[in-house]
Amino acid sequence: MKERFARPWVALTLVILALFPAAMGYAQDAELMAKITELENGIAAAQMAGDNAWMMTASALVLMMTAPGLILFYGGLVRSRNVLSIFMQCVFLMGMASVFWLVIGYSLAFSEGNAFVGGLGYLFLRDVGMEPGGPVSAIPHQTFMFFQMMFAIITPALMVGAFAERFRFKALVPFMFFWLLLIYAPLCHMVWGPGGFLNTKIPALDFAGGTVVHISSGVSALVIALMIGKRRNYPNAEYAPHSLVLSTIGAGLLWVGWFGFNAGSAVAADGRAAGAFSATHFSAAGAALSWMVAEWVVRKKPSLLGAISGIVAGLVGVTPAAGFVTPVDGLLIGLITGAVCFVAVMFLKPRLGFDDSLDVFGVHGVGGITGAVLTGVFTREAIGGTAGLLEGNPGQVVQQVLAVLVTIVLSIAVTATLTFIVDKVIGIRPTEEEEMIGLDLVDHGETGYHNLTPA
Repeated sequence: MKERFARPWVALTLVILALFPAAMGYAQDAELMAKITELENGIAAAQMAGDNAWMMTASALVLMMTAPGLILFYGGLVRSRNVLSIFMQCVFLMGMASVFWLVIGYSLAFSEGNAFVGGLGYLFLRDVGMEPGGPVSAIPHQTFMFFQMMFAIITPALMVGAFAERFRFKALVPFMFFWLLLIYAPLCHMVWGPGGFLNTKIPALDFAGGTVVHISSGVSALVIALMIGKRRNYPNAEYAPHSLVLSTIGAGLLWVGWFGFNAGSAVAADGRAAGAFSATHFSAAGAALSWMVAEWVVRKKPSLLGAISGIVAGLVGVTPAAGFVTPVDGLLIGLITGAVCFVAVMFLKPRLGFDDSLDVFGVHGVGGITGAVLTGVFTREAIGGTAGLLEGNPGQVVQQVLAVLVTIVLSIAVTATLTFIVDKVIGIRPTEEEEMIGLDLVDHGETGYHNLTPA
């Protein structure tokens, strides 16, 4: 009897002993998988932290482009009695564009909508939190929103150089708000937003803002300059830059800040950001040299003003292409863009006779158009996923040209309408006497320079 009852227990014991190694192996495998999962999560968290840190740094670099970069670059090019006017216009746009972006701009640019403008899903930054989400899932949604806000700040600030010294501040305030509302936000959505017209219907490439930033601001600036007319007694030697020292410092800050502008548009601290970083630098270097050489040949002397103008032209030209091309391509884009912008400033502008005070159209408009088209020529499938003309895809150049035309038409139509309305309701142009005094005193009651003698 005892033996009969003992046999099942013996058998069960033997089965347990037989399965014990397998059970231990399963437990070890489960522990190993848990450790692997933990390691993968740690790597992902570290990658997100690195990407987030880079994007916050890039945002700060782009903000630096407006102040102090752009305001010093522009401030040195105007007459001393209008320096604070330029500073104030840019500082105002840093504040107004930021509030605009928080309230409605980001929503119109990046929320779900139609092909031409976003909806109100992100109104007052609703659902734009600190967790990954929105258009980019690799970084916190707020970081992406903040980075894009810096573009909304600098784009209208670029325009003020074209009508410097003759645009009243009280008219600038409403004009720039509606320009952001009716041109920048819709164009941003069309190029980068979900279902945007220029990334679905016309699949054009714009890595960091050739159309959104430079063509829109450059063309709009030209429209305003034409509509409000030339400065008093223009052209005249009195309109020579008052401080190329300030302008050169500003150009240097723009060059450094542009790394955040272009490399930051990779939205990650990865190889593509490094490629955009390199292409940006070599394009600026190439354009500085090509402008300088062209000026040396034509005017017999290379000027500092020409060199720093070339730097900015090269930075503009590579902006739409930065994340799609090699460093050598970036150099070629810079060499071409610098030469083209030199021709636009030195020959096209005098021939047509318009007063684009600080050559916003000649550098940003023409440079942006040149860069957008060259993007279709140089883009590399191995880098950006799309082949260009050099790799046997001429159709991409066609797409780029169509995107340029859409941007130009929108910018001309809306800017002309806004300029006409604001001028009729408020009045844009100062009186002749006020222009003689300078907008620092007329608009702001202060001056950064003493012993000023009205021209």
